[in-house]
Amino acid sequence: MSAAWAQAFALVFDPYNIFVMLVASLFGLFVGAVPGLTATMATALLVPVTFFMAPIPAIAAIVTATAMAIFSGDIPGCLMRMPGTPASAAYTDEAYAMTKKGQADTALGAGLVFSALGGLFGTAVLMLSAPALAEFALKFSSFEYFWLVLLGLTCAVFITSDRPLKGFVTLLLGLLVACVGLGNPAGFPRFTFGSTELLGGIGMIPMMIGMFAISEIIRYAVDTSPQLAIVDKPIGNVFKGMWRLAKKYPIQILRGNAVGTLIGALPGAGADIAAWITYAISKRFSKEPEKFGTGHVEGIIESGSANNSALAGAWIPALVFGIPGDSITAIVIGVLYMKNMNPGPTLFTTNPQNIYAVYLLFIIANLIMVPLGWWCIKISKQILKVPRSILMPVIMLFCVVSSFAINNTAFDVSVMLTAGIAAFFLEANGFPVAPAILGVVLGGMLEENFVTSMIKSDGRLMAFFDRPIAATLGLLTLAVWFLPLLLRRLRRLAGIAEQA
Repeated sequence: MSAAWAQAFALVFDPYNIFVMLVASLFGLFVGAVPGLTATMATALLVPVTFFMAPIPAIAAIVTATAMAIFSGDIPGCLMRMPGTPASAAYTDEAYAMTKKGQADTALGAGLVFSALGGLFGTAVLMLSAPALAEFALKFSSFEYFWLVLLGLTCAVFITSDRPLKGFVTLLLGLLVACVGLGNPAGFPRFTFGSTELLGGIGMIPMMIGMFAISEIIRYAVDTSPQLAIVDKPIGNVFKGMWRLAKKYPIQILRGNAVGTLIGALPGAGADIAAWITYAISKRFSKEPEKFGTGHVEGIIESGSANNSALAGAWIPALVFGIPGDSITAIVIGVLYMKNMNPGPTLFTTNPQNIYAVYLLFIIANLIMVPLGWWCIKISKQILKVPRSILMPVIMLFCVVSSFAINNTAFDVSVMLTAGIAAFFLEANGFPVAPAILGVVLGGMLEENFVTSMIKSDGRLMAFFDRPIAATLGLLTLAVWFLPLLLRRLRRLAGIAEQA
C-alpha cells in the first residue's frame, strides 16, 4: 500500500499535472460564474481535451473544474439573482437578499468556506467507503449487477423528478438510444435503418455535449427576459466571521455534509438535488425558520456544504460499480474507459495507485478552491460583464469542434445538434434530462447482465433470487416499484372505510 501511495503522490504532484489543475480551476471558475453554463457543460467541453492527456491529468482536469464550477455558481446568484449552476439555485434568493442588506461578503464567504469543507468531507467518505464497497463488489455476479443497475435506474426516476412518469418516459428514451447499433450481446444491428454510421451506436459524448451545452445555447437564444443588473455594493473580507458561523451552526454543517454525500451516491441525484433537499431540511429543523428567505445564512451554510460533498459522493458508485451518481460522473465513466481505467472493483486491486491519486486530486481541488475562489470573488464583477452574445457563439464553436474531434466525423456533430434540440424541448415541457443520460450509460450494462444471467440459468427467472445479495437487491428494487402503489391503495381503502 505504501508503494502505491508513493506512486500516487508522484503522479499527482508532477509539474504538468499541477499546471493542468490550475488551468482547469480557472476554466471551472469562469464557467460556474457565468449564468447558464453548468458544471456538467464544463465537464463535457473538457472531454475532447483529455484525449491528449495521460489518465491522471485527465481526471485532475475534470475533478478541479467541476469543484470550482459548483462553488462559483454562487457568485452570480448572490450578486444578480441568477444562479451560475443548478446546484446554486436552491439558496439564490437567500444569498441575493443578503447582498441587498450589504452582506454579500458573508454570503459568498459561507459558500466558499463550507463548500470546501463539504468537498473534503465527501472525499473522506469516498476514501473510507469505496475500498470496502469494492471488496464487497468482488462477490458480485451478473445477477447482482442486473439488480443493481435496475435499482439505480429506478432511483433516478423517483429522485430526479417531482413527476416520476415524465422521468420514466425520458429513461425509456435513453434506453432506446442505448439499443442502437451492433453493441449488444447478439451483435445484431438494431435501429440502424441502413445507416453505416449508426452501426457503431450513438456516441455518448456528442449526445451529452448536445443535451447539456447546446440546449443551454438554444435556451439563451429564445430567452427574451431582460438581464438583471448586478448589485453594486462593495465586497469586503469574505473570511471574516466564518469561524463564528462554524461554531454557531456545527450541526447544520455536519448534516449538510452527510446528507449531501449520501444523496450524491444515489444514481441520478447529484449536487442539484442535494442542495434543494438540504436547504429544505435546514429550514424544517431551524430554530429561526421565519428568517429563511429574508437573507439568513443558515440555509446557505448547509446547502453549500451539501452540493460539494455530493460531488465526491457521486464518484463512489461510479468507481466501484461503474454506475454514475450524477450526469458529471456519467461523462467521467466514459473518460475512465477511454483511459483503460475501467470502473469496477478490480480497479482497486489492479491499479491502486490510480485510485489513491483520485483521492489526492479531490483533496487538492478543495484546498486550492479557497484561495482561487477568493480571487474569483474579487474579480467577479468583471467576469459577469462578459456579454452573453459573444460568449454563447464561442461555446457553440467549441461544442462543434469537440464533437467532430472524437471520431473525425460530421455524424457526431449531427448527433450533438439533434440531442441538444431534443433536450431543449424535453426540459421546456418538464421532462428531466438526467434519466435519459443514465439510460444511455447503463442500458448496455443492463442488457448484457440480463442476457448473461439468463444463459447461466437456462432461462429460469427465479435464479435472479437464488443468491443472497441478488435476492436482497431484487426485493429492494421491487419494493421501490410496488410499495408506493400498495400504500396508496391502502390509504384509499381506509378513506372509503371511514366514509362508510
